[in-house]
Amino acid sequence: MEDTFQRIYEKYHHDLFQFLFYMVKSREQAEDLVQEVYIRVLKSYDKFEGRSSEKTWLISIARHVAIDWFRKQKTVKQRIFEKFDWEKSQIEDEHQPLPDEVVLQNEQVQWIYKALNGCTIDQRTVIILRYVQELSITETAEVLGWSVSKVKTTQHRAIKQLQKDIKSISEKEVAPIEKTRVE
Repeated sequence: MEDTFQRIYEKYHHDLFQFLFYMVKSREQAEDLVQEVYIRVLKSYDKFEGRSSEKTWLISIARHVAIDWFRKQKTVKQRIFEKFDWEKSQIEDEHQPLPDEVVLQNEQVQWIYKALNGCTIDQRTVIILRYVQELSITETAEVLGWSVSKVKTTQHRAIKQLQKDIKSISEKEVAPIEKTRVE
């Protein structure tokens, strides 16, 4: 079991941490939740039947750990909409790409992080699984225990919400830059 655990840790630790970090938006909390995932994996690895990939199984456990954490919070709504600290970063590109492009462009990723606050937990989860973890629609459905059509619908709604929020965020951040240039 020790060899199996070491292999899982080395192969999937970054993915698990990244998924949980995007969900809870706190490095310290994500680190704690990753530990909870490993505890659950140790307790249940012998029950893993291999019907899905190991990564899908682990992300599914991480999702349940995150949901449990959200449920335990007294102020779930406040936690979901908590803002990221972006003071250290600056956006230099004034181009306003579509959400599909934004996910793939590192210079625009800050807008995505901000826009994720406007998504529901389900929408945020689908976006993270599909575009950050790069799972297929079928794998995402397996992780979430949903139908493929529910994943597609949720993804479509999430992208529409992101597009709306990114436009709003970009207008707020680009407008002050344009005003200073005119003056």
